[in-house]
Amino acid sequence: MTWSLYDAHGQRKYLTARERAAFVRIAVRTGGPVGTFCAVLALTGARISEALALTPERIDRANDAIVFETLKRRERGIFRAVPVPRELVEFLYEVHDLEAVSHDTDQPFMRMWPWSRTTAWKHVKAVMRLANIPEAQAKPKALRHAFGVEAVQDRIAITLVKKWLGHAKLQSTEIYATPLGREERRLAAHMWRGIRGSFGPGSDQTESVSP
Repeated sequence: MTWSLYDAHGQRKYLTARERAAFVRIAVRTGGPVGTFCAVLALTGARISEALALTPERIDRANDAIVFETLKRRERGIFRAVPVPRELVEFLYEVHDLEAVSHDTDQPFMRMWPWSRTTAWKHVKAVMRLANIPEAQAKPKALRHAFGVEAVQDRIAITLVKKWLGHAKLQSTEIYATPLGREERRLAAHMWRGIRGSFGPGSDQTESVSP
């Protein structure tokens, strides 16, 4: 069975750009470790296990990037750097006091979020509820899918999206080109020119149209 960004009921498994932005706003407003964790998931497309494995020394402040170990590979030690907004890096530094941590001989190698996967999942779900994300999409993996969809629709090279998401095969990344995109809607809009105004006030709802 071919993997799809739509479930068995035809509902999308990813957040729209607007939903993703709302989630990030609520995450920042929530603040603390919950806020930083949620923001990292949304702005990097990392798997929840990869974010939980993050340690302070892998927040690359000089390059505005976060370095993840790709955990869905057979061998360990495969790392990828994902560029992130400067605001996210500074958010992490402030909440986790990373300036002080960097001078400690042990703390740079300790996990930033010492939670179980279940606890992390609950935190993400709570922020999604506050952001009014529909229940069908209110799943942590929807953030990873949203990252991939938005990157492809913003015309980021598919090979670069593959690298950022840590996919082993390009076919896994290409699935993010399937949702309805902005360019596709623009092209389809040409077919709607003849019905503009038909649904607005003053339109004649009783007029019959011959086939």
